[in-house]
Amino acid sequence: MDLALFIPMVLFVCITYAVKIIVDARVRRRMVETNGSEDLVKTLMTADEQNRRVSALKWGMVLTAIGVAFFIQQMAKLTEEDPATYGLLFVAAGVGLLGFHVIGKKG
Repeated sequence: MDLALFIPMVLFVCITYAVKIIVDARVRRRMVETNGSEDLVKTLMTADEQNRRVSALKWGMVLTAIGVAFFIQQMAKLTEEDPATYGLLFVAAGVGLLGFHVIGKKG
């Protein structure tokens, strides 16, 4: 893969994520400054903490499934040009997300 193409994509993702963090922080600060009810602020903070935990579980499951897919790719001696390699990675990501959905329904 050409790194000249990869660098702008990563830069775009980083800038987008930085803007999201700044906007979220400003919204929280405004709520505190406008004397929002204490219960509302506590509820938002609790919901944020829960979302972070759930997000970590989701991405942990997806990345673990993709890691297993890469292991299977190496064991099956598939190359980057093989369409089965891409199919395997997409299936692994889907299985990780579906596994997260099943675990999320139980909790």
